[in-house]
Amino acid sequence: MAAAALRRRRTPSLETFLTPVDLKASALHEALASLCFELLSSFSHINLSFQKRNFHALLRVINIFSILIESLKDLSFMKMPSCSDDDLLCSTVLLCLKEMYLVLYRSKILLDYCKRSSKLWLLLQNSIVSGHFNDLMQEIYTLLDVFPVSSLELNDDVKEQVELLRKQLRKSKLYVDGSDEMKRMELYSFLNEFEEGRVPDRDDLYATFVEKIKMKDVVSCNAEIEFLEDKIVNHEDDLEPKVEVLNGFVALVRYCRFLLYGFEVDVEEVMKAGKSRKVNKGGIISQEIAETFVKVPKDFCCPVSLDLMSDPVMVCTGQTYERESITRWVDEGHHTCPKTGQLLEHRWVVPNRALRNLITQWCGANGIPYDPPERRNLSNEAHASALPSRATLEANRATARLLIEQLAKGTQGAKTVAARAIRLLAKNGKANRAYIAEAGALLHLKRLLLSRNAVTQENSVTAILNLSIYDKNKSHIMNEEGCLESIVEVLRHGLTTEARENAAATLFSLSSVHDYKKRIGHEVGALEALVGMLREGTPRGRKDAVTALFNLSTHTDNIVRLIESGAVSAFVDALESEIVSEEAAGALGSIVRQATGAEAVGNEEKAVSGLLKMMRSGSPRGKENAVAALLELCRSGGAAAAEKVLRAPTLASLLQLLLFTGTKRAKRKAASLARVYQRCENNMYPESSLPHRTWVYRPLYNC
Repeated sequence: MAAAALRRRRTPSLETFLTPVDLKASALHEALASLCFELLSSFSHINLSFQKRNFHALLRVINIFSILIESLKDLSFMKMPSCSDDDLLCSTVLLCLKEMYLVLYRSKILLDYCKRSSKLWLLLQNSIVSGHFNDLMQEIYTLLDVFPVSSLELNDDVKEQVELLRKQLRKSKLYVDGSDEMKRMELYSFLNEFEEGRVPDRDDLYATFVEKIKMKDVVSCNAEIEFLEDKIVNHEDDLEPKVEVLNGFVALVRYCRFLLYGFEVDVEEVMKAGKSRKVNKGGIISQEIAETFVKVPKDFCCPVSLDLMSDPVMVCTGQTYERESITRWVDEGHHTCPKTGQLLEHRWVVPNRALRNLITQWCGANGIPYDPPERRNLSNEAHASALPSRATLEANRATARLLIEQLAKGTQGAKTVAARAIRLLAKNGKANRAYIAEAGALLHLKRLLLSRNAVTQENSVTAILNLSIYDKNKSHIMNEEGCLESIVEVLRHGLTTEARENAAATLFSLSSVHDYKKRIGHEVGALEALVGMLREGTPRGRKDAVTALFNLSTHTDNIVRLIESGAVSAFVDALESEIVSEEAAGALGSIVRQATGAEAVGNEEKAVSGLLKMMRSGSPRGKENAVAALLELCRSGGAAAAEKVLRAPTLASLLQLLLFTGTKRAKRKAASLARVYQRCENNMYPESSLPHRTWVYRPLYNC
C-alpha cells in the first residue's frame, strides 16, 4: 500500500487504437512485415499457464499474415507511390492492409496483456479474456472475407492457407477452457469457506495452488499479491471481480503463502528488504522524490504522512492534508485536527486547488512524477475505504494466527519473517490491527524489540507502531509489561535509523492519550532520546521527535522533566528549521504556561528573537504558536521575560500585521498580547537618577 508510483495495467480496450498515418504502399508493407516479425519473435516462446489455446491460435493467424505479407511484396502496385483513380484492386488491397495493421496492433496489446498478467489474474479473468480473443478472431474473419486474395497473383499455397484460415474463423466460436474454469471456481469456493467462517483444508489449498496453478514458491506468491494489489489500486468500476473480492483473494494468497511454504524460505529476502528499504519507502513519494526529500517544500508535504501531496484538501480548521491521510485519520476514530489539536466540527473536506496547482508546477519544473486526482480512477478513494468482506477478515485472521504462532515458537529466522508480515498486515484496516493485538502478538513483538538482529528489531517496532494507530490498542501496548521500556530502549539504542525513528513515532502515537503522557515522560531516557533526535536526526526523525515532545509538553507533570532533558534549548534551536518550527513553537507555548517553564524559556537567549522571527515569516500555524508562546511568556515569566518581549523593536508592527492577516486564533492571541503591551507601557516609568535608562515593571496577571 506506496513506494514508487504503480503502473496502470488495465483490461485492453480494442477500440482505442488509432489508424496508421497515410503511408505509401511500400512503407505500409514494411511496417506490417516489421510488426508481424516483432509479434512472432516476442510471443512464440511464451508458455502461459492459462489461455494457452487462444494465445497460440492467435499466433498461428499472425504467422499466416506474415506469409501473406511476404508474398505481396512482389506485386507491381506495392512498388507504386499511390494507386491510380481507376485501380479498384489496388485501393481495396491497401485499405485491407491498413485494417490488418490495426488488427495486428490490437493483437499485440492482447498478447502483451496476457504475458504481463499474473497467473491468478489471468485465471480470474478467464471468460473476459477469452471474449477478447473471440472478438479479435471475428474481426480477422471480417478482414479476410473482404481481402481480394483470389484476385491477386499469389502463390497457390499462400492462397490455400489464407482460404483455409478464413473457413476456420467462420466456424470459430468463443472458447473458454473448461479446466481453467474449474480452477477458477475452486478459488471462489475457498473464499466462500472463509465467508462462512470455515478455514479451507490445507490439502485442498495445496492441490489447487501448487499442483494446478503451479505457484511453486514464496516469490511467486508475493508476485501474485503485488499484482492483485496493483489491480485494486487501479480498479475500474465495470471490471470484474469487484474490489472486495480482490481483497479477499489477496488475503487468501497471503494465507497460503505462510501455510504452504513456511517461514524459513524467504529469510534472505527479508534481510535484503531491510537493506534496501530506503530506496522503496512507502507513501505517495516516488523513488526520485525520496532521494531528494529535503528539497521538497514543506508546505507541499502532508503533515500526517510527510509525503508530497497529490490530492490536498482542507478540513474545517483551515489546515491542509492529503485526502487519503486525513480520511484514514478520521476513520481511525480521531476527532481532532492533527496539526492544531482543535476539535473537528465535521468531517467534510474541500479540495485545495490552489496548492495542488503549485505542486503540479513545482513537480513539472523539477522533473518529478506527479499523478493528479483527475488522472486517476474516480472510484479509487471508495475502493481504498471499502469495508472488507467477511472472507477477507477471516483469511487475515487465519494468517495472523499462523504469524503469532511463529513469533512464539519459531526459529529466529521465522520470527523475523513473521514480524515483517505482521508489520505489513497491520498497515491497513483497524480490524486487522484489533485482531492481531487481541490474539497476543504484542507479547512476542515486545521480546523482539531487544533483538540484536537489525531487521528483526526494525520490523517489530514498526509492527507495534502500526498496531498503535488503532486507539484501543494503545492500552494493550501500555499495559504490556516492559513494552514501553523496550520501545524507549529502541529509541535510544536502536540498530537502524528507521527503527529509532519508528520508536519515536510510536511514542507520539501513544502520547495522544492524555493518561499516558506522564508515564511516557517519566520513562528513563525517553525525553533525552527524543531531544537528541530532534537535534541530530533525519528530517523525518526530527518530525517524529518534535511531535512526540509536543504531545508530552501538554501534560503539566512533564514540564520539569522536559527542562531537565534540554528540551527547551532544543525547541529554541528548532525554531530555525522549517521542518519542525511549528511544533517547536507549540511546545514552547505549552512549557511557558508554568512559571518554571517560562523562566527556563526566558533564560534562553534566542527564544524571544526566534519566536518574533516566526511571527514575521513563519507559516500561519507557526505564527499562531509563536504569538501564543510570547503571550504566555509575558503572563507567566515574570518581569525580566516580559521586558524582553515587550521591548522588542518589531513587536508592535508584527502584532498589527497579525491582527489584519492572521488566522482567527492568531488574531485573538495578538489582540491579547497587544493589550499586555499597552498596559505595560503605561506602567513602566523611567528613573532619571540612574545613569542608564531602566524600567520598573508591574506584573499584570489579569491581562
